[in-house]
Amino acid sequence: MDSHHFLETALVFLVATVIAVPLTKRFRLGSVLGYLLAGIVIGPQELGLVSDTAGVATISEFGVVLMLFVIGLELSPLRLWVMRRQVFGTGLLQVLASSLVLGGAAYFLFGFTANAAFIVGGSLALSSTAFGLQILAERKEPGTAYGRQAFAILLFQDLAAIPLIAAVPLLASASTKHGFDPYAVMRTIAAIVAVMVGGRYLLRPVFRFVAKTDNVEVSTATALLVVMGTAWLMEMVGVSSTLGAFLAGVLLADSEYRHELESHLEPFKGLLLGLFFISVGMSMDIMLLVHEPGLVLLLVLGLLLVKGLLLWPLGRIVGGLSGRDSLRLVALLACGGEFAFVVLKLASDQDLITDRQHGLQVLAITLSMALTPLMVAGLGRFLQTSETRKGKREFDTIVTDSPRVIIAGYGRMGQIVARMLRAQGIPFVALDHSVEQIDLVQRFGNSSEVFYGDPARPELLRAAQAESAEVFVLAVDDPEASLRTARVVRRMYPDLRIIARARNRQHVWRLMDLGVELPVRETLYSSLKMTRQTLEALGTSPETAADQVERFRRTDAELLKRQYLVYDDDARIVQTTREALKDLEQLYQADASPEAKRERETPTDAKPNDEDVTR
Repeated sequence: MDSHHFLETALVFLVATVIAVPLTKRFRLGSVLGYLLAGIVIGPQELGLVSDTAGVATISEFGVVLMLFVIGLELSPLRLWVMRRQVFGTGLLQVLASSLVLGGAAYFLFGFTANAAFIVGGSLALSSTAFGLQILAERKEPGTAYGRQAFAILLFQDLAAIPLIAAVPLLASASTKHGFDPYAVMRTIAAIVAVMVGGRYLLRPVFRFVAKTDNVEVSTATALLVVMGTAWLMEMVGVSSTLGAFLAGVLLADSEYRHELESHLEPFKGLLLGLFFISVGMSMDIMLLVHEPGLVLLLVLGLLLVKGLLLWPLGRIVGGLSGRDSLRLVALLACGGEFAFVVLKLASDQDLITDRQHGLQVLAITLSMALTPLMVAGLGRFLQTSETRKGKREFDTIVTDSPRVIIAGYGRMGQIVARMLRAQGIPFVALDHSVEQIDLVQRFGNSSEVFYGDPARPELLRAAQAESAEVFVLAVDDPEASLRTARVVRRMYPDLRIIARARNRQHVWRLMDLGVELPVRETLYSSLKMTRQTLEALGTSPETAADQVERFRRTDAELLKRQYLVYDDDARIVQTTREALKDLEQLYQADASPEAKRERETPTDAKPNDEDVTR
């Protein structure tokens, strides 16, 4: 029966995850929210498919332990030193200010004890690292000014979570009738020192010994042993197990085994962390939302407003961000975070806060996390709409001599073209529709030829003097925007030669439909160079490798032209691809024959047409 119950529970978890997580990711709400919703639905208050919430929570907490270990691995001293001003500047001020204000509100407005208010204020000051980094990655904004600032703040918040977790049992003991226990403090300090000293002198020799076995399973078992061992040691002395896992990760951050450890633990961390969020969802008291919707809504709005009002001046004054970027920072980091679940659960278990207080805060944090993707997307649309409505930077005023080249898209490829033209003194104008990209270019100088605006707008093309240009370089990375621009340029300036960047073969064919000759596939030549180096590394002579790669390029170019005639017919595309591959294989086999080798060794002046014959 126990085995049957276990399998049934595991099946329920998997089904709920497979349904909920893809749905939330489909609407860009993040996988964390999907896990939480799955837990709510299958929990005892809704469908009641899983009743043993305590057992599930016990297992799932190991996911948090692994997460803390991996975070510790990422906090190498060198990385922190490089980002020290942002991490220990804006990050420290954000956590301190938010903790003081939110903790003060908990103490004066809601009647929390001083120790409980300290923990509540600190936990609510933390934002969601999972949501923040995921949203930045989806919007391709980690490298922007506000993206780097957000990452630094999240990094410090991860650091701040550790002493906060360690402080919960100490504050809980101080809240009891026996008062503050100095023995507990000494015991905690001793355990931390033991882990740090033992880890420094024992862990690396252990991993060095295991690495010599060259066995993946043993390496994985050793990584799990380190995490579980330090967590167990901390728990034995009455300290949070997550603190031990974090310390073990920090000790190995500069180790040569860091990346191997991350790769071994990542699957376990992802699965168990998902289970943790499901268990949080299962333990959520939804009836509080039904019975006290006004109070829950007040807590959510209060959390977002307080953190937002504190983040805005920090971003503007300390972080040096623009008003737009400061707003983006507020929308991204005003919510609560996953570490708050850990801290508040520990505080509830230690009787620092009541079950009702715990339930209300978990609801408020979850709802604030659910609102974050919507706020980020809504703010982005609002900023874009307001700029257009006010006419602010609708497009830059272009003042330049008659350019010979116009570059649409000033990203990776467009910048390389521009550097070559600038070095040779060829006048050009570059256009880009990304404000962040223009701001980034201006920081590095050499931006006198780069202007903001949508290159698909006729008035911008006229302002750039496209009628007198000789070449239009279409380096936009978005295929649809590229096609839209090509369509406008071809209609307005039919004699202007277009050299276009293409994402893939389908993009090439659609550009050819617009009269663009031989679009340049963005990864073709780098892939061919990698292939040539691979062949040479396998022992092929440089001349033979270059010849084989060139033959492939010519064959593929001919195939691309043939397939253009039938590119709307999938069956013909498959057939021509197979035929071209077979022809290429036969060509290479013929090249490998003794007769072909003797022909290639014959001087070229004696047989000038050998290459043509071989084709």
